[in-house]
Amino acid sequence: MTWVRADISARAQTRPVARRGSVGAMTRRLRSRLLALALTMACVPVFVATGAPAAAKPRTGPHLEWGPCPDGAGAAGVECATLRVPVDWQRPRGPKLTLAIGRLKATGQAEGSVLVGFGGPVGSYIELLGGYARDSFTDLRTRMNVVTWDIRGGPGRPGLSRPVLDCQWRVERVPEYPRSPGEYARLAANNKAAAQRCRSKDPLLFDNMDSASNARDMEAIRRALGEPGLNYYGSSYGGLFGQAYARLFPDRVRTMVLDGSLSHSADSWWRELGRRAADNERSMRRFFDWCAEDTGCALHGHDLPRRWQALTARADREPIPAPKVDASYGGRDLRNLGLMAARQGPSRWGELAEAIMRAEQGDASGFAPQGRIPYPAVPVPAPVECLELPRAGNYWRLTALTGWLRRIAPNVGAASPLPMNTLHCEGWPTPVTNPPRPLPRGLPPLLGAGYWNEFDAVSRVIAQVPGSGSIRHEGPGHVLYFSNACARAHIDSYLTNQEVPPKNTEC
Repeated sequence: MTWVRADISARAQTRPVARRGSVGAMTRRLRSRLLALALTMACVPVFVATGAPAAAKPRTGPHLEWGPCPDGAGAAGVECATLRVPVDWQRPRGPKLTLAIGRLKATGQAEGSVLVGFGGPVGSYIELLGGYARDSFTDLRTRMNVVTWDIRGGPGRPGLSRPVLDCQWRVERVPEYPRSPGEYARLAANNKAAAQRCRSKDPLLFDNMDSASNARDMEAIRRALGEPGLNYYGSSYGGLFGQAYARLFPDRVRTMVLDGSLSHSADSWWRELGRRAADNERSMRRFFDWCAEDTGCALHGHDLPRRWQALTARADREPIPAPKVDASYGGRDLRNLGLMAARQGPSRWGELAEAIMRAEQGDASGFAPQGRIPYPAVPVPAPVECLELPRAGNYWRLTALTGWLRRIAPNVGAASPLPMNTLHCEGWPTPVTNPPRPLPRGLPPLLGAGYWNEFDAVSRVIAQVPGSGSIRHEGPGHVLYFSNACARAHIDSYLTNQEVPPKNTEC
C-alpha cells in the first residue's frame, strides 16, 4: 500500500476570522447557514471523499487515501490514512508532522463524517475507535462515517504518527500546596526542570501541543475529508478541542457535542475555578443529605458536615495513618478522596460514612483508592494542559486562590480537579499559549451532555450559544454517549439531522 499524505496549505488555516459584525463574517455565516438548510430540507446526501483506488492516479489537492492500518484493522475494520500538517501553524512552511487518521466506514450510504475526540488527552484515539465500534457507533454508522485521529505528540500508531514526544510524566503523589515562598520556589524549579527535560527532545512540538493546535489539525482533517462543515463529538478533554475549534472556525461548525467536558470558555478562569469548586461542593452535599435521610448511614442523626470539617482540619495539622496501604492522609488527601467517593453515588456512600468514622478513630485506610498508588489519582498535566490551563505564577496568588476556594467550598476546597492538577505547571518554561476565552457569536446550536457531577460545567459552555440543547443523567459517571442509550440516541439524531433536544433533557 502506498500512503498518499495530504499536505494542507496553512494559509487558509491561519486566516483570521473576520471581526464580529463585519460584512465578510456575516456573509460567510449566512452562506454556511443556507448550505446547511438546503442540505437538510432537500435531503441531498453529502458524499465523502474516500480516496482513489491504489491503482488510480492521485487527485490534485489535499485528500486522504484509506487503507489497512499497519498493525491491522482488528475485528472492527478500522481503516487508516495519514495527513501532513505544520508542527507550528504560525509557520506553515516550517517542519511538518504526520497525523494518523482512522475511519469506520458508514454501513449504509454515507451522508457525511463525524470527527470524534476521545479526550485524555493521551493514548491512541484510533485504538479507542475500534474498541467502541460495536457497542456505541452502530446506529450512527448507518448514515455517517466515524473518523478520529491520534493527536499530535502522542504515542499514535506505529509507523504512522510522527514525530512522537516520548516523555514520562507519571508522579506517585501530587505535591502539597506550598506553605512559604521558599517551598513555592522549590516546586516551580522542580517543575521547570522536568518540563525542560521533555522539551529538549523536541522544543517546537512541545510548544505547539495545546487545544488550539489540535483544533487546527481538526480543520485540516475536515478539509481533507471534503466536508462542507465539521460534525464533532468531543468527550471529556476532547470537549476542549471542540471549544478551541469553535473559537477559531465558528463559521465551519455544523454540529458539535461536548460530553462530560470542562469549560475552557469562561470570561474569567479564576471565577470558573470558583464555579468548579461549587460544583464539587454540591456533589459532597448529596452525600450529606443522603446520610441525613437514610437510617442505614453509619452517621445518621449526626451533624455530618461539622464532623467532616473537623476531621479534615485535624488531618491538615497532622496526617492520619492509613496502615492498610502504608500511607498517611492529610486534609487535602481526605477532601479529594472523599469527593471521589461521593461522586460515585449511593453505591459508595455507605462505605464513605464508615471510612469517616474509622478515620476519626485514627485509621484512614477506608479512604484508600483502588490500584497501586494509595494517594488521590490526579492526572499529571502534560504539555497540552499546561499550555492552556492558567497557573497562579507565584506563591501569594496561589495561596489567595486556594484560600478563596476553601471559603466557597468548605467541604472540598481546592481538592479536585483544579487547581490541584496544575500545581505541576507552576514554573513551566513555556507560557500559556491558548488561554480560556468565551465562545464567539454566530455558532450554530451546540449540544452538551453530562452526568450529575459534570453537567453544570458543560452547561456553562453551551449557555453562550443561543438555541443549544443539553442532556443530563441524574446519577454518577463520566461521559454519557458510551454508557447511556437514551443520550446516544439524542446525540446521533443531532449529529445526523441537526435535531437539538431541549435544554435539561433527562436520560
